[in-house]
Amino acid sequence: MRGAVLHGPGDVRVEERERPTLLAPTDAIIKVTAACVCGSDMWPYRGIESTPGPMPMGHEYVGVVEEIGDDVKNVKIGDFVVGSFWASDNTCPICQAGYQSRCVHAEYVGMNGAQAEYLRVSLADGTLVATPGQPDEDLIPSLLAASDVLGTGWFGAVAAEAGPGKTVGVVGDGAVGLSAVLAAKQLGAERIIAMSRHDSRQRLARDFGATDVVTERGDEGVAKIKELTDGLGAPSVVEAVGTQESMLQAIQSTRAGGHVGFVGVTHDVSLPGELLFFSAVHLHGGPAPVRQYLPELIELIWNRTIDPGKVFDLTLPLEEAAEGFAAMDERRAIKALLRP
Repeated sequence: MRGAVLHGPGDVRVEERERPTLLAPTDAIIKVTAACVCGSDMWPYRGIESTPGPMPMGHEYVGVVEEIGDDVKNVKIGDFVVGSFWASDNTCPICQAGYQSRCVHAEYVGMNGAQAEYLRVSLADGTLVATPGQPDEDLIPSLLAASDVLGTGWFGAVAAEAGPGKTVGVVGDGAVGLSAVLAAKQLGAERIIAMSRHDSRQRLARDFGATDVVTERGDEGVAKIKELTDGLGAPSVVEAVGTQESMLQAIQSTRAGGHVGFVGVTHDVSLPGELLFFSAVHLHGGPAPVRQYLPELIELIWNRTIDPGKVFDLTLPLEEAAEGFAAMDERRAIKALLRP
């Protein structure tokens, strides 16, 4: 089969890979209908995160089940499925508490490389969720978004305790940040402040529900948020980048007693103890338990209540995966969708 492989910084190649087979009775093999490039893929692509060698890429996927192991009961051959980027049994105490991404048997789906024609998904019963039927073509981008960025943005908004009547700030205008704006709107937030410097992303943020846009960053961005919130800061803030600057901006933009939901994959983030102590904010986040939200998100998408697929502003055949990476790296695209 064909699949995308990262050979080193800036070096993505689509090449022949061994087609996956069932390795355990809890596995499923899916024929990938659509995959995509994630913002977190930019870390190894830029050389910021080291890779041990050629690495299959991709952890966001939707597709049709082609094979199942003997122990798989919840999905069947022919089902169109959406899966989380973490495989989970969905039965352990951690999963039952709603944190499937930290399942005691968790396996990272990205190790198998979803930017390919076929994908093996372990713990299929706990990881995959079938749609009510075969989706219309126009629903596929939104269903794909549910496999990661929508679920991650949703978790960020939930962790920030976004809700009816709340003001929510969102630090980061990538696909996750934009999804957090959409999630905050769905959760009933009254005011949503998107922090963005890019016109196309600002427009999409407003389309998803943002009421205000702040273009400043750092201390200036914090000052602007406080100016918009009577000098107090927002009660709920989502951090969707993962850098030192974005994390500090999120914490300092949050009012005392407020909540920060951090879902950006962190790199070299170090939080000063004194800042945390005197900020009096709640911090909650980490790898999003996307599986927890999939049934609800699929229903919202299926009923056309939300359209998170708008975050995909570049669609390419799988063979042009390298261009998808380059476009996102150069900020020519918010998010690139790949079709095998």
